[in-house]
Amino acid sequence: MELTVYLAGQIHDNWREEVKSKAKDLQLPLNFVGPMENHSRSDDIGEEILGEQPDAIYKDDRASDFNNLRTQVLMGKSDIVIALFGEKYKQWNSAMDASAAIAQNKPLIIVRPKDLHHPLKELSNKANVTVENVDQALQAIQYIFDTE
Repeated sequence: MELTVYLAGQIHDNWREEVKSKAKDLQLPLNFVGPMENHSRSDDIGEEILGEQPDAIYKDDRASDFNNLRTQVLMGKSDIVIALFGEKYKQWNSAMDASAAIAQNKPLIIVRPKDLHHPLKELSNKANVTVENVDQALQAIQYIFDTE
């Protein structure tokens, strides 16, 4: 059995590559999907498809349309969602994706440092599991495959 994991959240560092590498080392049968990781393309996709927009607000709105389409399709096909909340970047996308996973009744693992317990307490209580690092998230998934 192979599971598809949607890696939700910010695209400003390489946390997804860390998850993929560690999952491979653990020999977990996982396929990964997620948001567009090319930040410029994510920001420009509305104009790439629809042409130049009248101002920055319209540009953002059109890009959001296509990014939301991507998220809805790929998350809808996923078996599990991992939403990472870090301390370095603002986490609006992580919160939106985690909420979408909950609304779609997708199993959700939230990864967040202990320092973010209070601001994420309601979201964590809606998730299936909340952990503090990606190693723990992968251990949670590995447990799905354990037979003993």
